[in-house]
Amino acid sequence: MKKSHKGKHRKSKSKVNGHIILLAAILVLAATAIIKLIIWNIGTKSDYDPDNIAEGYDVEALDTIIPLSESKLEGHVDDGVTTILCLGNNPLTDETGSNGFISLLSSKTGAVVYNGGFPESTIGAKYAVYSESYPKDNFNLPYVAQSICSKDFSRLESAAMAEQDKIYQESVETLKNIDYGKLDMIAIIYDGRDYLECIPSDNPNDPHELSTYTGGLRTAIENIQNTYPYIRIVVMSHTFAQSIDANGNYQNGGSTDLGNGALPHYLLKEIDVAISCGVSIIDNFYGTINEDNYHDYMSDYIHLNDAGREAMAARLAEFVNTGRTSAR
Repeated sequence: MKKSHKGKHRKSKSKVNGHIILLAAILVLAATAIIKLIIWNIGTKSDYDPDNIAEGYDVEALDTIIPLSESKLEGHVDDGVTTILCLGNNPLTDETGSNGFISLLSSKTGAVVYNGGFPESTIGAKYAVYSESYPKDNFNLPYVAQSICSKDFSRLESAAMAEQDKIYQESVETLKNIDYGKLDMIAIIYDGRDYLECIPSDNPNDPHELSTYTGGLRTAIENIQNTYPYIRIVVMSHTFAQSIDANGNYQNGGSTDLGNGALPHYLLKEIDVAISCGVSIIDNFYGTINEDNYHDYMSDYIHLNDAGREAMAARLAEFVNTGRTSAR
């Protein structure tokens, strides 16, 4: 029997439809691949702004713990009593009673803790070369370290006598009478005063310039290391702080550049010096009192309240007791 022409036509039409569907599928896949390739080559616009200082997000504390080399302890006799000298400014001197930093640190560690702080002092000196016309420079870190290492406290003592606040004289007497052979640790504890005083962060041409933040810190640390190599040094960084503009408005220290960088810039410079000198640093700007919680820990734009001193003391105490740190 002959096959009908109608059946042949139906089968032919079915084959044509199948070819069209297959071709369409191939074209769709090819178009999709081409579009994806074009998008990949062009890329998508990023939200990242390298000039933006991000705020309001969690940042890991930049603590760096460096152990004291055993070689530095050769010939040194440990008396079995942990003894700590704190050098710094207002975190140490605003409150000197039971709620003060020194008392809190002592109670949390069982250590003998001495207060060598001077109010409103800074890490960087006022002048690169000492000037007799500005005796207050003696209270700033590089000159305090110089007095400690030379054991000549005459200039420091004379400057303290001119101050009405007795804490200056008390700190000088403390520094004069310490048995440095029994010291185990020196903690350097300053707030953001250098930032507020517009002390330059550094001098790229002179890493030891005393009138810069990093130069003052580096010089002080190296002088102490050379004179008392067995003393472990730890730097407690500044916390969050604010500046006050000409109109009396508070400005965020985390993002406001007063001419030498904002507080994060000072922090990174401080960390660089600590690491290069081989000493530990505890980051209080991100790890203790920051932009998110400062209302709970500060009495104003820069000074700590009782809770702030407690938080700072707890951070250092953890380091003293365990040799490590953890952010709050």
